[in-house]
Amino acid sequence: MKIRFILMVNKQGQTRLAQYYGENLTIQEKAAIEGEIIRKCLARTESQCSFIEYRDFKCVYRRYASLFFIVGVDGQTNELGVLELIHNLVETLDKYFENVCELDIMFNIEKAHFILDEMICNGHIIETNKANILRPTRLMDKHQSKK
Repeated sequence: MKIRFILMVNKQGQTRLAQYYGENLTIQEKAAIEGEIIRKCLARTESQCSFIEYRDFKCVYRRYASLFFIVGVDGQTNELGVLELIHNLVETLDKYFENVCELDIMFNIEKAHFILDEMICNGHIIETNKANILRPTRLMDKHQSKK
């Protein structure tokens, strides 16, 4: 499974977190892709499936409360595996922030990126165990509180 990007977007279509893997795109290209994908995902109803084809890759998305988690993957990737990854990411963020919400992501963007980096490296999943993912983040928190 090769992950191309992960987006966290609110219901108004504002990107709250964006992480790209191996994509050499300009800021304008990223903004255009995000805009198109976000519009397509937000326009879909709850009764439609959570997968869309876009250009040469698939987008798998899932809504949790006020946030949409959108993952762009290669065309041959198992969509259900990506949904599991999204769920694992949300559970991990939920465990760290204790009931995560959009404001947690906005005001702690570096922690959200750090957690994501512990799970995914260069577009590949490297860790799914929540305790292992959060251990370095909690150590960093302890170190910062001692200063």
